[in-house]
Amino acid sequence: MSDGPPLIDRVRLRSNQWRKLRSIVLNLATTDSFYGTKIREWELKVSRLNRIEDFIAQVPFTTKADIQADRAAHPPFGTNLTRAIHQYTRFCQTSGTSTGEPMAWVDTPESWEAMLKCWQRVFEAAGLVKGRDRIFFAFSFGPFLGFWTAYEAAAKDFLVIPAGGLSSQARLEAMARYGATVLCCTPTYALRLGELIGESSGVERMSLRINKIIVAGETGGSVPEVRKRLEKLWDARVFDHHGMTEVGPVSYESEDMPRCLIVMEEAYLAEIVDPKTGEEVPDGECGELILTTLDRTACPLLRYRTGDWVKKKLHRGRLVLEGGIMSRVDDMVVVRGVNVYPSAIEAVVREFPEVIEFMVEQRKVDAMDEIELLVEMDGNVAKPLLKRIETKLRDTFSLRIPVKLAEPQSLPRHEFKAKRWRLVTAA
Repeated sequence: MSDGPPLIDRVRLRSNQWRKLRSIVLNLATTDSFYGTKIREWELKVSRLNRIEDFIAQVPFTTKADIQADRAAHPPFGTNLTRAIHQYTRFCQTSGTSTGEPMAWVDTPESWEAMLKCWQRVFEAAGLVKGRDRIFFAFSFGPFLGFWTAYEAAAKDFLVIPAGGLSSQARLEAMARYGATVLCCTPTYALRLGELIGESSGVERMSLRINKIIVAGETGGSVPEVRKRLEKLWDARVFDHHGMTEVGPVSYESEDMPRCLIVMEEAYLAEIVDPKTGEEVPDGECGELILTTLDRTACPLLRYRTGDWVKKKLHRGRLVLEGGIMSRVDDMVVVRGVNVYPSAIEAVVREFPEVIEFMVEQRKVDAMDEIELLVEMDGNVAKPLLKRIETKLRDTFSLRIPVKLAEPQSLPRHEFKAKRWRLVTAA
């Protein structure tokens, strides 16, 4: 890891975090909001909270289930609001990929502006130049917070080109026509677009000016094999970023620290804990990312369990997620005693450029979990290639994972978050 960004005074940072956090908790304690009620249930003596360590020791975690239960009891927006509803001007909702139940979130202009400032930090860290770079947004502009905050933050300093409603072919043509220099989308869709460059689309690489790709929404942005494939397809530098609709834009990758996400601790109090014990893990260890919002105060979250599995690294006074978001805590599957994460499967698959798309099928066999990999290939593929993939999987996981060839165009294509893990039930 290089020296990276300038040294941060961590004592001053923690002092600023506590100043914001204390104000939030004091305000919440006087309301009938979600947290005002919780603070009374917890019998929390807010006046006795004198530092961040007191807050962490005395305030329980908030889970997605807690928020969903509040929404069910007080539809449609729940009670986790600190202003009168008429002061809220922005609506977004989660994708629902982890629960199947999207949740709506609303923001005041002040909270929305706080998130735009975080996205501006993402663009700054990627080395974008005002007045020169043109950012192409290759997504559908549904009700997902990341789309809108990224676009509006970019529009403050750059020429922004929205591509909602366009086909992949039309998007490539627009990138070439309007001289876009930066592509913003998910890693999956960046791969899909990149594979169309050339004969299949009629848009040649030399006609494109894309030199940087900012990806988010999936773990693939920091997976080495995915990054290598993207950078080869586009001849461009990949920058990862992560955030959540519930909390906002959280981290960024800088030019001199590849495959590391720097947490914007000015806007978030972050903890990385052992999900079983709830205790902070040591530097260099992995754990679950816990976030408390410090600037998005119109719909605050205290010690929110994100479910993101990350590796903790303190570097020059900054909290860094080494290797990006490695997986989801609840995504792990135990197959014959071996822990298997979807991101680890993808890392192996992406070593084989012949694979266009893939799907993992999980099923119960004699009360045990088994998985099988379906792959869609480019052109005619000999059986030895499938065996090579099986061998690589076995060497990586010390586990036999069957690999089968899927019919052309039979596996789903994705523009947003890819769903490549399918549970198969017995007939």
